[in-house]
Amino acid sequence: MLAELHVENFGLMETVRLNFARGLTVFTGETGAGKSMLIDALGVLLGGRASADHIRHGETKARIEGVFEDLAPEYLKRLEETGYPVEEGQLFLYRELNTSGKNICRVQGRTIPLSLYRTICEGLVDIHGQIENLSLFRPETHRDLLDALGGLQGEVIKVNDAAKAYLAIIRKERELSISEEERRKQEEILRYQIEEIDQVNPVLGEEGDLTQEKKRLSNAERITSLSSEAYGALYEGSPGKLAVFDLMGQTLKALQELARLDETFNVVEQVESIYYGVEDLADQVRVYRDNFEFEPGRIDRIEERLIQLSRLRRYGAIVEEVLEKRTQMLQELDEITHVQEQFDTINKEKIVTREAYEAIALELSQKRLIIAERIEDGLTQELADLSLERSRFEVRFTPNAEPANGGAESAEFYFSANLGEPPKPLAKVASGGEMSRLMLALKSLLAKVESVGTFIFDEVDSGVGGRTIHKVGEKLAKIAQNKQVFCITHAAQVAAFADVHYGIVKEVKDSRTRTQVELLSESHRIEELARMLGGGEVEITLKHAKELWQRSGQHV
Repeated sequence: MLAELHVENFGLMETVRLNFARGLTVFTGETGAGKSMLIDALGVLLGGRASADHIRHGETKARIEGVFEDLAPEYLKRLEETGYPVEEGQLFLYRELNTSGKNICRVQGRTIPLSLYRTICEGLVDIHGQIENLSLFRPETHRDLLDALGGLQGEVIKVNDAAKAYLAIIRKERELSISEEERRKQEEILRYQIEEIDQVNPVLGEEGDLTQEKKRLSNAERITSLSSEAYGALYEGSPGKLAVFDLMGQTLKALQELARLDETFNVVEQVESIYYGVEDLADQVRVYRDNFEFEPGRIDRIEERLIQLSRLRRYGAIVEEVLEKRTQMLQELDEITHVQEQFDTINKEKIVTREAYEAIALELSQKRLIIAERIEDGLTQELADLSLERSRFEVRFTPNAEPANGGAESAEFYFSANLGEPPKPLAKVASGGEMSRLMLALKSLLAKVESVGTFIFDEVDSGVGGRTIHKVGEKLAKIAQNKQVFCITHAAQVAAFADVHYGIVKEVKDSRTRTQVELLSESHRIEELARMLGGGEVEITLKHAKELWQRSGQHV
């Protein structure tokens, strides 16, 4: 339930701090005093749409804070899973609006994105306003409402998963169902492209090796000259100039003699290593030079091969990509040439997935029938309590031709307020007052199974008068026995049932208009009830208000 609410600089509300308990709490006041503004602020706190227009004129930001207690076990588990466990049994929400457009959301003091904030706020409060009646006029919402009243959301998820699997097979079937001519054309193209690659027959790494070989052969004369020069310098020498190998031999002899004369200086092993290393190096250069071959016409063949490989670049920048593309085309060609086999497989999968869907959907349909009967029976009693004892409410199902999200049928509510008149689609027969009572009756049923702890009704008595308005108050008080209920009302008959009564007034102070929310004492409540009753002499109206107060059973 909502335990505390703090609103600052929101609309005409400068600073409002309220503490709440369970039971029925009503808010009343003159038209335009700002009653719905309080509900708007709570809606923003719960992640609703917000804009800079909500910020009080002359201020740079607005803040709404709320503290929730006694949360349902399933909601506490959800908070744990999202990483925001309650602290000392309390959930702290904070929303800040700025003229700059910056929107700050905090849960348990930690700033989080608005999308996550909205997810966390889901299931805390059920807000019902006049505009919500419009959803009852839309048949596409009726099945969802039926499932919510029956707690069937888990079964709906299973049906949707089964429908998704079946529809995926149907989409695959459609993709395969291209014309025979298109398949033939595609097959010809694929065969041509695969043959073109196979004729070239590229080999991994081939292009790099050929490029390197072309470079070597293009410089054959220079390579031969340099290798001979290197070998001569290392091993053969030249007229008047010793080779490196001979010089290292002289150096080795000198150092061997030096080591015999002075054992403290012995580098013979190092020099020997260099000496024999020079010999090995000279031998490698000689072998390279002697084996280097220049085959006439080889460069021309290399260039021709590189041109062939370059023509395959439309299939890939490198040979690896070309070969990968070839594999993909072979798979696609196999699919085209074996399309009938795929159709056979798809038909089998279609049968299996459809049977799975129908089994799950049938189970959901049976549960919906049971829930529909319970709702029809339950609403009969609830509507009788609201002076619609001759009304009839029916849930009618229409089968879906094919598997679809949501199940094997759609649902629509039918209603008749008068004895002898057959039920008709709700949108065509229910008046505004009847719709308000019907929604209240549905909420009364929902309160028995819904985990939401707080219900808010914004002028649910709209369009209702006479003795029925008293019934509306009784119904709200009954819901409030198990839930925290807030109600904005213009009806004294409803307000008299409240456990707590707040008056909302506008006042002008220092040339500024402010909306104030005041907790009313018993005497002030009776005065407010008298104002709401209106008409006649003051004393008579006050007497009427006091009698109403006493009949409601809320007097001390």
